[in-house]
Amino acid sequence: MRETETAKAPRTASRYRKVEVRTWGDEKFRGLSAMPACGQGLWLYLITGPHTGPIPGLFRAGRAGMAEELDWELEAFDEAFREVFQQGMVKADFKARVMWVPNAIKHNKPESPNVVKSWAAEFDLIPECDLKREAYEHLRSSIHALGEAFGKAFDETFGKPSAKPSPKAMPNQEQEQEQEQDTSSSLRSEEGRVAKSPAPSPSGRQKREETSLAKYLADCREKGVKPVPDDHSIRTWAQDAGISDEMLQVAWVVFRERYTEDSQYKAKRYKDWVGTFANSVKDRWFSLWFTGEGGVVSWSSTGLQHKQVLDARVAKRKEQEADHATA
Repeated sequence: MRETETAKAPRTASRYRKVEVRTWGDEKFRGLSAMPACGQGLWLYLITGPHTGPIPGLFRAGRAGMAEELDWELEAFDEAFREVFQQGMVKADFKARVMWVPNAIKHNKPESPNVVKSWAAEFDLIPECDLKREAYEHLRSSIHALGEAFGKAFDETFGKPSAKPSPKAMPNQEQEQEQEQDTSSSLRSEEGRVAKSPAPSPSGRQKREETSLAKYLADCREKGVKPVPDDHSIRTWAQDAGISDEMLQVAWVVFRERYTEDSQYKAKRYKDWVGTFANSVKDRWFSLWFTGEGGVVSWSSTGLQHKQVLDARVAKRKEQEADHATA
C-alpha cells in the first residue's frame, strides 16, 4: 500500500478549561437557581468541588455533606451517585468517607516529581480502607508510567497503605449514616461563655426529633447546656487532624450562622445538629483551612476572613464590657 493509505490521522489535542474551586462558594453563584439533582451535575461537582485536594481523584467526603452543599435531598443525591457509579466514573466507601475518581489522574498528571512528593501529607489524611489501597495501586502504576524520576519520587514518598481489612468499597449508601452518633468536645461561644454538657436521660439516650438549629440552640439556652457537649469526639478528631481549637470555633460560628441566618439553609431540620456540625468539620464544608507541606493545617483565605470577623466581635464585646464597668 501507499504511505498515504497507511498513515494515521493525527490525534486531536485535548482541550481543557479551568474551574476555580471557590466558584461553589461564590455568593453570586450560590444566588443562581439551584442545579437539579442529576448525574451530570454530580459529576461536575465531584471533579471541581471544594472537597477536592492535591491528589487527582482521591479525596475525603461524605454523601450527607455533599448533598448538603448541593442543596439536594439525600435520596436524590443517592440516585445521581448511582448513575455515575454505574458508568464506572467514581467509586466510594461511604463508611470511611473516601471517594475515588479513577480517571482523574489521566487528565491531571503531576507536572514534576516534586508534585508527587507533595501528595504525602494529604494521602495520610485519607482514612485507611480497601478503596484507599486500590487508589494507591492505581496511582502508583500511573505515576511509574510517567518515567523513572516520577516512579522513584512516588516510591520514596509513599509507604504501602495498611493491609488491615475493611469493608469492601461499594455504592451502598446505607453504609453511612447521615448524622454521626459519635460524641466529642467543648466549644466556646464567641461571647466567651462555657456551658455544661447536658445530663443523659434515665434510659441512657436522649430522644431526639427533627428540629431547626435555631430551635435546638433555644432549647440549649433554656436548659443551660452547651450546644456542642464537652464529651463530643469532634474535639479529639480535630486535634488528631491538626485543626486548632480556634479553627474549630470559627467553624462552629460559620455553621451556626448558615443554619440560623441564611435563607437557603435555616429551614433545614435534623435530629442531631452536633453530628451535622461534626460532619461539616470532617468534610471541610466551609473550606476554612487546608493541609500544606508536612501535614501542617493552615487557615485558608476564606478562613482568615471569618476569623477576622469573629475577632472583631470579641474585641467589640470586651470594649463594651469595659465601658459598662467604668460607667
